Amino acid sequence: MANKARFGLTLSNRGVVLGLTNPAEILEMAEAADANEVFDHVWVGDQIMAKPRMESITLMSAIAARTKRVKIGPACMASFPSRHPVLFAYQWASLDLLSNGRMILAACMGVPESENLARLEQVNMGIANRDRGPRMEEGIEILRKLWAEERVDFKGRFYNLEQAFVEPKPVQDPPPIWVTGNPRLRTGEPRVIERNLRRVARLGDGWMTTAYPPEDFAELRRRIFEYAEECGRSFEGLPCALYYNMNVNEDREAAVDESRRYLNGYYTPQIYTREQVEGWVACGSPEQCAEQLQGFIDAGATDILLRFPSWDQSGQFKRCVEEVLPMLT
Repeated sequence: MANKARFGLTLSNRGVVLGLTNPAEILEMAEAADANEVFDHVWVGDQIMAKPRMESITLMSAIAARTKRVKIGPACMASFPSRHPVLFAYQWASLDLLSNGRMILAACMGVPESENLARLEQVNMGIANRDRGPRMEEGIEILRKLWAEERVDFKGRFYNLEQAFVEPKPVQDPPPIWVTGNPRLRTGEPRVIERNLRRVARLGDGWMTTAYPPEDFAELRRRIFEYAEECGRSFEGLPCALYYNMNVNEDREAAVDESRRYLNGYYTPQIYTREQVEGWVACGSPEQCAEQLQGFIDAGATDILLRFPSWDQSGQFKRCVEEVLPMLT
């Protein structure tokens, strides 16, 4: 197989709330990923009330202390619009120092107020639904200034800074910021899709998405490259990362069923159809899973972040490492 990809392990810190895993197992799996060179990075989920879970900054600090090699990040930082950029820039710089320059920030605008408990989160954090995207854009600009400049003056729509600064600076100069973009080609409004992708093209040091099937991923990637060129940038060589799921089981029906039950619980009140599960989860034997992942690699995915929609996290990890990823690396 000509095309190669980097792989990441996505840990279920929401699973602690749902009884699917526990803090000790999460840290043990992070250590195992660090020890196994098939994984290049480790990821945790992030949300405040919309999908409650262990707080991501705190968890990533623990992972940084327990690992030495893998890069670390949130997939994705859905609470980004709710976090004050000065405090967040300070926290992220400290994380980068603690990890010796291993942090990747995947910035996200969060979910609409109609989904999950997002309305409660936005009301209590003082965020208007329409402002999620603009807040993310302004926050990204401020983070980069604070990490690079000695003093920052800034007048924006949401934040005004006077001689603001972050010390100590991060190890990376600057830490990369991937921008999340998940427009649905088949059901989304064209203007919303374009706005989303132009944001990635303009601001991203990489792109993270849940887009499937592979042909949709490839088309979205093509448009990002085109939009980047229009605004005087090149996306060539930058990460195009897929957030995906995998359930390894020779009984494919059992894999699909377990994945569906897991996702329905994880994303309550959303109910996943079989078609959605089969699109977003590599299900079946190791060979079937590898073939499904290879389709995205051929479509241009440089990085694939794998989460296991299963009650057997450790068992799935073992099968992933020993049986699936060796076919792809």
